[in-house]
Amino acid sequence: MTSYRVPTYGDELAEVYDLIFNCERKNYDGEAAEVVRQVRARFPGAKSLLDVGCGTGTHLERFRAAFDRVEGVEPAPPMRRVAQRKLPSVPIHAADMRRFRLGRSFDAVCCMHGPIGYMADEAQLRGAVRRMAEHLVPGGVLVLDPWWFPETFIDGYLMAEAVRDDRRSVARVSHSVRTGESSMCITAKYLVGDAAGIREFTATDVLSLFRKDQYAGALAAAGLRTEYVPGPATPRGLFVGVRPEARCPAANELDLVGVDTIY
Repeated sequence: MTSYRVPTYGDELAEVYDLIFNCERKNYDGEAAEVVRQVRARFPGAKSLLDVGCGTGTHLERFRAAFDRVEGVEPAPPMRRVAQRKLPSVPIHAADMRRFRLGRSFDAVCCMHGPIGYMADEAQLRGAVRRMAEHLVPGGVLVLDPWWFPETFIDGYLMAEAVRDDRRSVARVSHSVRTGESSMCITAKYLVGDAAGIREFTATDVLSLFRKDQYAGALAAAGLRTEYVPGPATPRGLFVGVRPEARCPAANELDLVGVDTIY
């Protein structure tokens, strides 16, 4: 199998991530509300949610107000530490989304802000979606925020932004290029200024450009009734799948391997 593409989330990036992405262009409130709406439209009594690839926990902060029980899965230790500081009572599991097995099921599972794009090929995409589906109760709902599609990705795309809070100023310039028929690379340079001075660092990520039919096929292969819901809450739309009521192997029947839970 193609190797897993590990996000380059170091401590420096994790510490400024929320400041960069909580600006006006990232609508966490609207995205979380849309996930809740999609879930409740299909499972009105949903009380639990698992956020896979939860990052620094910003969506989880919103989901906690809508569900009785929320948990997260995040493979990058720096991001996980930030999430745990923000949500000390929420379990944040250290695991690869292709292999996590938590031993319990949820009414809803979501994967937001495109971390599914780190799957290096269609086999990994299907494996990750299958893991998510296995953690749904019968009738449970999966909401998947895809990465860019081949036809919507802009080769050579440049973005520049600067934000600040009461302690720091951060500038970010990124350049995105296609690296193959179904992959792309984002290189981002950061300048961070605070009382200690100005420092810089660079982050580079390679992600896959899966087609819509590949996403839909992954959900269908996992046994989910699937539909694609276009924006406007998220720029790439959402894939929504529902696990049938008929019994199939549940997450609480799986081995507890490949997971470390931080409380």
